[in-house]
Amino acid sequence: MNILSGEQVRKADQYTIQSQGITSDDLMERAGTALFNWLHQQFQGAPVTIHLFCGIGNNGGDGLVVARHLAEHGYSVEVYIVNYSDKRSPDFLANLDRLKDRKIWPHVISKNEVFPIISKEDVVVDAIFGTGLNRVPDEWVIKLITHVNVSDAFILSVDIPSGLYTDKAIENALGIIRAHFVLSFQYPKLVFFLPETGQYCGHWVAFDIGLDAEFVATLPIGYELIQQKEIRALYQPRKKFTHKGTYGHSLIIGGSFGKIGAVQLAAKACLRAGSGLVSTFVPGCGYIPLQSALPEVMVNTDKDQEQLTHIKIEFNPTVVAFGIGAGTSDSTIRAFELFLKENTVPLVIDADGLNILARKKSLLRSLPPQTVLTPHPKELERLLGPWKNDFEKLEKVKEFSATYDVIVVIKGAHTITVYKEMGYVNDTGNPGMATAGSGDALTGIITGLLAQGYAPLEAAIMGVFLHGRAGDLAVQGSSMDALIASDIIDRLGMTFGELFLPENEIEGSDTKEKPIS
Repeated sequence: MNILSGEQVRKADQYTIQSQGITSDDLMERAGTALFNWLHQQFQGAPVTIHLFCGIGNNGGDGLVVARHLAEHGYSVEVYIVNYSDKRSPDFLANLDRLKDRKIWPHVISKNEVFPIISKEDVVVDAIFGTGLNRVPDEWVIKLITHVNVSDAFILSVDIPSGLYTDKAIENALGIIRAHFVLSFQYPKLVFFLPETGQYCGHWVAFDIGLDAEFVATLPIGYELIQQKEIRALYQPRKKFTHKGTYGHSLIIGGSFGKIGAVQLAAKACLRAGSGLVSTFVPGCGYIPLQSALPEVMVNTDKDQEQLTHIKIEFNPTVVAFGIGAGTSDSTIRAFELFLKENTVPLVIDADGLNILARKKSLLRSLPPQTVLTPHPKELERLLGPWKNDFEKLEKVKEFSATYDVIVVIKGAHTITVYKEMGYVNDTGNPGMATAGSGDALTGIITGLLAQGYAPLEAAIMGVFLHGRAGDLAVQGSSMDALIASDIIDRLGMTFGELFLPENEIEGSDTKEKPIS
């Protein structure tokens, strides 16, 4: 699913109006009706008071459409016009007249007005500001937004939480609605998925309002949301007349005294992801643990018992993963540097491999094209330096990716895979996955996919999705608090199995669009 900028949404609106021979008012009615239908399905006529706060632009016009339909279906509604400007959009005025024609009289809230009482049993529909907001709201509007946020009512925002910009960083956190649900039009917004802005967005749902799909396909998209449909298009089912050699030979290099478990997790995940053969290269202390825990995995060892000092490979792997649990001793750094000079196969680098690259950035020039890097936030900061906000971070990652021809997997609640000018936003996973070894499992999954012949970018995108979905399956019937990395690995088989099921048969597959309870 494409993620559009605010300007691209406006262009899509205008093109749709022209190509379909409708008016902007018709499109607003279409959007508002879609919102109402969803709300009506959720509330089923429940005796709740719904407070609709409407600005004086098109976002407020959408809110007025919703208010009209709610009132016509017997809901108890209170409509407020947030009078932050003397200017009104024509479509807002048209829908305000329709509301008054039905004897529904909105309350006008201006500066120095007393704000309405909102109880915690009520519902708030926020339609104050839309995607066109480009400045911090006036102080009294910020106070109104704060009043809504502290009400403890259930808050739904139309298209985007009021006060949040579509395509730039936050300037005043107090002036942003904290929405439990965001009811977005056609396409989600990038801010739904970034750490600094996503906290205001709760869950989201996108409504098809008939924007011209062919036109949208011509737009230069910078980000794509990855869901089940996109992964199914990448998936390569196994064929009958194949053998283990068909699916590649993965090599996991890493480990140090006390950190052999990281290699064990990565190797097991690599097997579960489908690699035909998996070997490891570890210090001597890892031989017995790995041979005992993973009989399917072959173990090669360094002469040193406690750390990597000389990486000697006597076979030709299909892909190599380096760094998990490896440490950053001078001996290990030298071993990695010598390995890079001789390596000619695809590479996945995680953990201490990334820390070594951050300490010796000259090694970045020795990486094979489209090497996959999988940093957590601190590892990413060591590679790039600090950033002011999430938008600057993404721009720095894109520049870094283009400079060194690498794929960067920015791990987080919504992991974003970046290659040059394109970002792929993942929509699986949960907070339970913030646990030791989860990243090692991801490294193994991506490596296993690369071994089978997936292109590096495909392997990264698909690996992130499968990793997150396995985590979602792991918490079903358990809890996020109790989730461990092995649980994720053990659910990979179920995750692959879902790729054969019709989407409507996948339990809990759409974890971001939840019913109101």
